[in-house]
Amino acid sequence: MSPYTELEGRFRRIANLGGAAAILQWDWAAIMPVGGADARTAQLTELDLIQHECMADPKLADLLDNAESARSELEPWQNANLAEMRLRWSHANSLPADLVSAFGKAAASCEMIWREARANSDFHAFSQAFAPLLVLIREKAAAKSEALGLAPYDALIDSYDPGFRMAEIDGIFADLGAFLPPFLAQVIEMQAREPAPVQPIGPFPIAQQRALSQTLMEQIGFDFAHGRLDESHHPFCGGVPDDVRITTRYDEGDFASSVMAVLHETGHAMYERGLPKDWRGQPVGDARSMSIHESQSLLMEMQACRSGEFFSFAAPLMQQALVSDGSAAAAFTPENLHKIAMRVAPGFIRVDADEVTYPAHVMLRYRLEKALIAGDLQAPDLPAAWQEGMQEFLGLTPKNHAEGCLQDIHWACGDIGYFPSYTLGALIAAQLFDSANREIENLRPAIAEGEFTPLLTWLQSAIHSQASRYSSHELIERATGRALSADAFKAHLQQRYLDEALPDL
Repeated sequence: MSPYTELEGRFRRIANLGGAAAILQWDWAAIMPVGGADARTAQLTELDLIQHECMADPKLADLLDNAESARSELEPWQNANLAEMRLRWSHANSLPADLVSAFGKAAASCEMIWREARANSDFHAFSQAFAPLLVLIREKAAAKSEALGLAPYDALIDSYDPGFRMAEIDGIFADLGAFLPPFLAQVIEMQAREPAPVQPIGPFPIAQQRALSQTLMEQIGFDFAHGRLDESHHPFCGGVPDDVRITTRYDEGDFASSVMAVLHETGHAMYERGLPKDWRGQPVGDARSMSIHESQSLLMEMQACRSGEFFSFAAPLMQQALVSDGSAAAAFTPENLHKIAMRVAPGFIRVDADEVTYPAHVMLRYRLEKALIAGDLQAPDLPAAWQEGMQEFLGLTPKNHAEGCLQDIHWACGDIGYFPSYTLGALIAAQLFDSANREIENLRPAIAEGEFTPLLTWLQSAIHSQASRYSSHELIERATGRALSADAFKAHLQQRYLDEALPDL
């Protein structure tokens, strides 16, 4: 057996362990009883340690060295796989086993406390759990920094988005920071001169919302033989490519929140399902990065499913699922629902934000994360820093911690370095959708008919089937013919919110 062939076998085992952990994590979030947390923490920590032991095995390092010395004998996909193996090995071996164990336990404990703290807007309870977790996150950042030769926060970003660095993100965010405030003011002023849309009045029973979401998922192409839709405290997509688990959360007074969350997560799911079967269980066969993953969810939710074309076919389905008589029909016309989806206004909750104000939410978290890792911000200081940032970015002051710094699950899970991926994903989504429209004849009319096959076929070829064969930057350039920038995103906003709206004034 060649060194490379043996590496494939070892990484396939690691992938199976990770897949088992992913299903347990879905169960943790969706259906596990609260009393099962301690046992589940022990199980997940054990799986993390076994995977870490596999990666830390000295034989693995020897195999990597030997395989790399024989690169000329490998095919392009195999060489790309070997590079991904080395990257994962480098990240894993930067951390000692005791830190892996301590972090897993602290993150699990903090998330369980966050669930109740968020519900009660109890920052003190959260802070008591987050402060020791933050110490461990900083230890992880320092260890990865030393091993990878990166700044500590860059090392955390690299865990989610290999190849992206603060220098690039700072430049992109500065560009958006200069563009968005005057643009936002212009859009709000224009929309203020229009008649307000008719708001649908609930209640909208959860069972009916769930049925509507499942119908829309199937319309897009989701295969329920290979996935599920469930509920959790925070919407997410998990599982494995052949068993994709989507969750959402429901509000009987606002069906749009759950529907849009489901459409977003369906974008993630379709990416997972589209990954190449020939490379299942290998690093090169996994999704490229979190920014590419977010581009797939945001392309579906924001680019495709907030368009007028989408509501042409979806509005009748929504009315049929949610309206018991004709009295509310005016609220469910395609034009009215599209108008609601296009309303722009600063708000407190990131996951409910419109696409114009959404980057401000991410830029705030990015600023706070950098300060947390640098040691310039401590856990108890988060509420004050959050309030200050919300005023600066969105002109709002949260009334409580639940709509402030407790709203997201990420920090409670120890996921620092992740948030930039959301806005990077929005930029990539705009760039990809622009290219798809140029290359696919009658793409928008197809969406108006509820036909997503042309779009998914294009994404399958350009993104899904390529998995991690190329770097994020190379994948974007190969798919769109351009390097990543904010240009397509800004052009998209200009066209959707100003140019297309002008005839209606």
